[in-house]
Amino acid sequence: MASKKKASGKVSSKKTAAKKTNTRANAKDDKSIEQSLWDTANKLRGSVESSEYKHVVLSLIFLKFASDKFEMRREELIAEGKEKYIDMVEFYAMQNVFYLPEKSRWSFVQQQSKQDDIALKVDTALSTIEKTNKSLKGALPDNYFSRLGLDTSKLASLIDSINDIDTVADKETDVVGRVYEYFLGKFAASEGKGGGEFYTPKCIVKLIAEMIEPYKGKIYDPCCGSGGMFVQSVKFVESHEGNQKDISIYGQENVSTTYKLAKMNLAIRGIAGNLGDVAGDTFFKDQHPDLKADFIMANPPFNQKEWRASDELTDDPRWEGYEVPPTGNANYGWIQHMISKLSENGVAGFVLANGSMSSTASGEDKIRQKIIENDLVDCMMALPGQLFYTTQIPVCLWFLSKTKKSLKVDNKGERVTRDRQGETLFIDARNLGSMMDRTHKELTDDDITNITRTYHAWRGEKVDGNYEDVAGFCKSATLDEIKASDFVLTPGRYVGAAEIQDDGIPFEVKMKELTDTLFEQMAEGERLDKVIRGNLKGLGYVE
Repeated sequence: MASKKKASGKVSSKKTAAKKTNTRANAKDDKSIEQSLWDTANKLRGSVESSEYKHVVLSLIFLKFASDKFEMRREELIAEGKEKYIDMVEFYAMQNVFYLPEKSRWSFVQQQSKQDDIALKVDTALSTIEKTNKSLKGALPDNYFSRLGLDTSKLASLIDSINDIDTVADKETDVVGRVYEYFLGKFAASEGKGGGEFYTPKCIVKLIAEMIEPYKGKIYDPCCGSGGMFVQSVKFVESHEGNQKDISIYGQENVSTTYKLAKMNLAIRGIAGNLGDVAGDTFFKDQHPDLKADFIMANPPFNQKEWRASDELTDDPRWEGYEVPPTGNANYGWIQHMISKLSENGVAGFVLANGSMSSTASGEDKIRQKIIENDLVDCMMALPGQLFYTTQIPVCLWFLSKTKKSLKVDNKGERVTRDRQGETLFIDARNLGSMMDRTHKELTDDDITNITRTYHAWRGEKVDGNYEDVAGFCKSATLDEIKASDFVLTPGRYVGAAEIQDDGIPFEVKMKELTDTLFEQMAEGERLDKVIRGNLKGLGYVE
């Protein structure tokens, strides 16, 4: 499996600000630029709600990035003797660059940053960019800065900090993408349980991408948040030397501000995607009704209640062949929606609360049984706790597949077929992961490699190793075995307990050592009891 290129973390200053910003822009610490920006952004807290100020910061980063790309393209046109084209939108769009009118450019905003009306000027700049570039329709915040009543000095300080970043200096390093990713994670962590629904932890997104391998075809996320699944899909393609043009992206997001985040997140990376014309509820306003996706990646809201009234969507074609999902929990509504969107050979990987694997409430067990009998469940995975910023409830990954037959060509040119029809792979990854801080855990790259190699070996998609069940970690179960467990999909039911490693000490020797230790501890207990009783007697509490 190809490894991703490491970001160098080194950013050069623009010529116009070289002396002022050289130290910070060339910091050796990979996180120094992000941390510096975060510290500056944090000064906005108190005057702006935490759920709001991420849009302020990320919008400014977007504006700086768009301006840097524009200025670079403008200089190219001048160098090529094409000055007469420097104000033609088409000559920027052809290079996937946004055209910026003069008062929308970062240089103008930065020069005006100490003025009392700077918030209005930023709003005007963003609005003008959106109107000038059709692909940005609905992507940028509308009058955010003016409406929030931001303190001018704090906003100016943030603009000065962002001015230190040359987002296009290193062609091999996605500086602005790295900053964006860092900020999304930090915002999710800072908002805690009450927010952060826009963000799925990077390690989970990477794991899903490495499992389903979205090389070529249509990728869909019905609840795309800030677009992390799409970004990771493109990274996967690039890291495996694929072509980004071989994939097309479709998504939908219900929350308007999050929808804008997703559009900006794709735009700064030059990723074209169809996220629908507006933000909208996937169940009631499906903006891709005829889509059949080759890959689905999603993190739906957990245990979403009252997602529909009892008389709504009861005859929806998405439930065809199954029971109507219950009104009290949308988990199976999301599952059935994604099944309806899969192409003939499509695969899906998505996050759900653990209850989805075993619930018997309101007919969910009947729906799950039918999905299993239709042989759609490819792999079930239990994840460790504390991966999410927004919830501590245990979660799992579902992987559904329309085909469980794989055909590969080995190193000798021979065709290798593995048929896993009628089987499901169970992986218990609850003991994996490392604590990043007191409350937050992440899956390491080694963890992800261990899991994905196991899965692809089971699928027969790797010819450098064979699959074997590992007690306590993975088990390939048949439909009959799942039926015997009442169609419950909890991995712990199937993988069993991990084998205890033999330490080579004979049982008789070990038992004598344990017994001797026990007797010593019992004798010590009796001695301490006498001491305590004597102390109490001395105090007059015992006769």
